[in-house]
This record gives sequence, structure tokens and C-alpha cells, in this order.
Amino acid sequence: MEEIQLIATSTFGLEAVVKRELLNLGYEELVVENGKVHFKGTEKDIPIANLWLRSADRVLLKMGEFKATSFEELFEKTKALPWDEWITEDGEFTVEGKSVDSQLFSISDCQAIVKKAVVEKLKTKYHREWFQETGAKFTIEVSLLKDIATLTIDTSGPGLHKRGYRLDSVEAPLKETLAAALVQLSYWNKNRLLLDPFCGSGTIPIEAAMIGKNMAPGLNRNFASEEWPRVKREYWHNVRREAWDLMDREPNLNIIASDIDKAAIKAAKENAENIGLEEDIKFMVKDIKNLNIKDKYGVIITNPPYGERLGEKKEIDKLYKDMGEIFKPLDTYSIYVLTSNEDFEKLYGKSASRKRKLYNGRIKVDYYQYYGPRPPKSW
Repeated sequence: MEEIQLIATSTFGLEAVVKRELLNLGYEELVVENGKVHFKGTEKDIPIANLWLRSADRVLLKMGEFKATSFEELFEKTKALPWDEWITEDGEFTVEGKSVDSQLFSISDCQAIVKKAVVEKLKTKYHREWFQETGAKFTIEVSLLKDIATLTIDTSGPGLHKRGYRLDSVEAPLKETLAAALVQLSYWNKNRLLLDPFCGSGTIPIEAAMIGKNMAPGLNRNFASEEWPRVKREYWHNVRREAWDLMDREPNLNIIASDIDKAAIKAAKENAENIGLEEDIKFMVKDIKNLNIKDKYGVIITNPPYGERLGEKKEIDKLYKDMGEIFKPLDTYSIYVLTSNEDFEKLYGKSASRKRKLYNGRIKVDYYQYYGPRPPKSW
């Protein structure tokens, strides 16, 4: 089976998490760049990566990379790539584009040229002048960075954060991929208590439960490349069957999700039910001031309100001060807080053990990590 080049894209700051996930899946010789991790595989690895990557945004098939400073050069070098080995005679394909610091700065022109070049390549394979484009979907991207063109086909379709369980959400929800990364960047494991006191629609607790039960995040959705003849249906069937076999079905997780908002908790419960995790997470409507935490050791991972709107600053400042007082007695806990508020440590009353820069959508945020002691082995 021919070797192919694949790219797992990610939100800025999560490249190391995606790299670790790929290493855990058995991939080697990884190349990390801003927002992406390159890895090698075969057609069989397209289902594996799409089904199992938790923190990546998409899995792209890399078709080629070359220097292009003229439209003629872009056309000829694009046409030379093996599009006919992937795109079917009736394939429906669109071209997306982006250009940064390149002589070819007109994205619409680059898209049109790549589309024309691909069509010309397909004409030589299928010996026809016109294509119906009624079959499988292929989304091509031409990405130009400093005159280097990278051409890819998206194997995922909708972004990998769309797990299929979120039917209801509250305002400004956390993406599932980011929530999974927050859990993986923490010291939580399935044998410890996990608490999210600002759970919203439940994304952090649900993603943690999926990790704790070794549930493949893409198990309940479909992907664009499932319709591609070259990625055989048996590959998808085998990966899904193995994923079901690898799942830990023991309902022994200790995860608490609370929020002051009744509507948010209702949505969170429904989201958990949609993926069969309602028995693994305890949901409750509760103000953080009224939480009664009994476990000796545990982990708190939370994404509290940021106060991005005008007039909310005083309210949020007080909330962060309250959090510092409420969490102060929990000296055996590891505590992780994601917020865009640059004064968080000052308001919270304690400097973080580590601070990591991330992005929640387009909002620049910091992940404040407060490390507690390791629980004794006998505990």
C-alpha cells in the first residue's frame, strides 16, 4: 500500500497535545509546525486518525508542496499532482484558499487556477470534457505561505470538534477539541475526582468521561472520506469495531459538573445522554459558593465566565476573588482555569505553577495550572 502524507491541524498552542496523541496511536517521525502536525501513513490511517484524534481540528491529505510565484507555475505544478488517484469521475470538489506573505495574494484567483488545473488532470484520466460532480465530496485547499504552495484534501468534512453529542449548547461554548486538550494537559486520570464548577453545556466533563472510558471521539459521526472509493469501507468498519472493543464500559468515573444556570445543566445532561455518559457524570445546579467538596484529592478543570462584555468586569473580578477563597483550602487539589482575563492570578490571589497561552475560538486565553501533590499510592 502506497505511503501517503497526512496533516493533523490544530488550534494554536495545542500542537504538542496533538503530537502526543499521534505518538500514542503509534505514529513516528512527526513534524510539528504552527497549527499542524505532519505524519506518514496509508489509506488505513485516515479512519484511525479521524476517529481517535481528540484535540486536532481536521485530518488533511497532503497532495503536494512547491514554490509558486506565478499563476502559470501554480497551474502546471498543481496539474502534475495525482488528483486522479483520489477524486472520482463524479466527485464534487470545491477549492478553498489562503495566502500569507506571497506574491500570489489573490485568493479567488488561486482557487480558480487550482480548480482548473485539477479538472485538466481529471480529463486525462476519465477522457471527458465535463464532469457532473454528483458523487463524493472533496474539499481541496491551496495554502500559500511565503510563496510556498501546499495543496491538501480534507478527509474529515465537518471539523473534528463535531462529535455528534452536542444538540444543545449555551452561549459561547467551549469547543470539544479544546476541552479534550485541557483535560489531557492536566493531572487528571479516571481514578480521581474531576470537578467543573462552571460546566455550561458540559463539554469538559463529557470529554473527560470519554477519555476516562477510552471512547473514540469520532465514533458517533461520519467523515467526508468515508465516501471515497480509495479509503475502503472495510477500513472504517474495522476501526469502528476495534474502537467499540477498546472502550472501557465500567461506570466507575467520579466526575461532578455543576453550574448556577439551570438551562445549562439541562443541556449538559441531554448532551451526556446523547453519548451514553449520563451514568458517569453527576450534574447539579449549584452556585460555586455552595459546593461541598469531600474528596481528599481531586482535579478541578474549568472555563469560568471571562467578562468580555462591557459592564461585566466588576462582577467577574469578584467571581475570581471568590474562587481564590473557595479553592484555598483545597491544597491537595490540582486546579486548572481557562480565562482571557490577564489579571486572573492577581484576583485569584496566587501565582500559577504554569501558564499556557491558547485560543478559545478567536479569543486569546491563558490556561492557569496550579499543581497539587501527587496522591499517595495507598489512597
